[in-house]
Amino acid sequence: MAKRAESSKKPWQERLSAGSNRATRDLLASIDVDAALYKYDIAGSVAHARQLREIGVLTHKELSAIVKGLKGIAADIEAGRLRLDADLEDIHMVIESALVRRIGQPGRKLHTGRSRNDQVALDLRLWARDAVDELLDLTRSLQRAFVALTGRQGRIVMPAYTHLQRAQPALAGHALLAYVEMLDRDAERLAECRKRINACPLGSGAVAGTSIPLNRRRVAELLGFPAVTRNSIDATSDRDFLAELCFDLAMLAVHLSRWAEDWIIYSSTEFGFVELDDAYCTSSSMMPQKKNADTLELIRAKSANAIAQLVGLLTLTKSLPSGYSRDLQDDKRFAFSAVAAAKSGLVVAAGIVSTTSFRPERIAAGLEAGFLDATALAEYLVGKGVAFRSAHQIVGRLVARAEKAGKTLAELPLEVLRAACDKIGPDVGGHLGAANVVKRYATEGSGGAKQLGKQLAFWKKKLY
Repeated sequence: MAKRAESSKKPWQERLSAGSNRATRDLLASIDVDAALYKYDIAGSVAHARQLREIGVLTHKELSAIVKGLKGIAADIEAGRLRLDADLEDIHMVIESALVRRIGQPGRKLHTGRSRNDQVALDLRLWARDAVDELLDLTRSLQRAFVALTGRQGRIVMPAYTHLQRAQPALAGHALLAYVEMLDRDAERLAECRKRINACPLGSGAVAGTSIPLNRRRVAELLGFPAVTRNSIDATSDRDFLAELCFDLAMLAVHLSRWAEDWIIYSSTEFGFVELDDAYCTSSSMMPQKKNADTLELIRAKSANAIAQLVGLLTLTKSLPSGYSRDLQDDKRFAFSAVAAAKSGLVVAAGIVSTTSFRPERIAAGLEAGFLDATALAEYLVGKGVAFRSAHQIVGRLVARAEKAGKTLAELPLEVLRAACDKIGPDVGGHLGAANVVKRYATEGSGGAKQLGKQLAFWKKKLY
């Protein structure tokens, strides 16, 4: 019993005479959140133990006992057999306490040269590295879903919008690949963030290192880190990589929210451009006819969570002095929530895109509304030698006249067009109408068929 009581003490308890009360215990505890780090804590402890053996702190027998004990603890945590005692505050002490109970004295050697400060910093970097890898895979899967939909229905001509008003025609694939571009920047940011995550802080100790001759680069090698952190004060208190990760996820969430907003509008009865699969919609408790794009609405809502986690983490760290402060215990509450929400959103988004279809008949039925070819008519006049500002005014007057008559520009008689500008000839018909406009796009990266083919080839090569 004495050994059990000793192993369940907090690591600092011998210094202070009074035990904490329940309210204080609950405030100090983080096991409800950091239990998710258990496999990283065990991986870091195994690597630490191996290099302790290499520098002679542990015997071979002690190392074997520690490794076997830690693997058994991991299995018990996964199976729900190990009690996660809040009295021990965090997952790090739960694991160490369990190890001491199982193997005795060798377990008490494991913390040699190590502080919870650099231990936590290591666990967070291992977790963040894995999180980024998974987020990158999910982001690429969503990009591939957009590319696949572009391959299926990307040649449909549809309106493109500015100010949520019809602006110019473009191929549907051009609109879809715009989201792929946004997601690619998100993926690039995550990949860059991973580079800054990928340095090993173990061996930094509590703040200024240790007199134990730890081989930090050996531990880094064992854990797959290409480098070690250079400054122990910074290493134990650095949460820049978490803030950067949260920013990357906030930006990703904003992009997902913008896409969701587009498709919420496009799936409405008023637009009817896309048909969402029933699996990603809900109905109403009162109105039996309803088909609500609730998954898109919740993805849009998740952007608020992502932004809140970023602001929370920045606020947490903004006034901390150098070195570790216990405030940092709450960093995981922000980062874990941001990552979980991003993973959920990306998975569902890929499902939505993979099962959605455009409705070409509905799009075509109203395609010529809104004078999508007005800019093309102005550019036609430029080709006839008219200055663009003059051409803009001429077409503006024609649009006003057509609107008053309830006609499109293509429906205006040639004599009316020529009365507005004698440069207009019979060939103007090949420049009017949304389909003709799309055929004539000339610039790289624009919304025409030739450009779409090049963009699609680029993304297939990059993503597949």
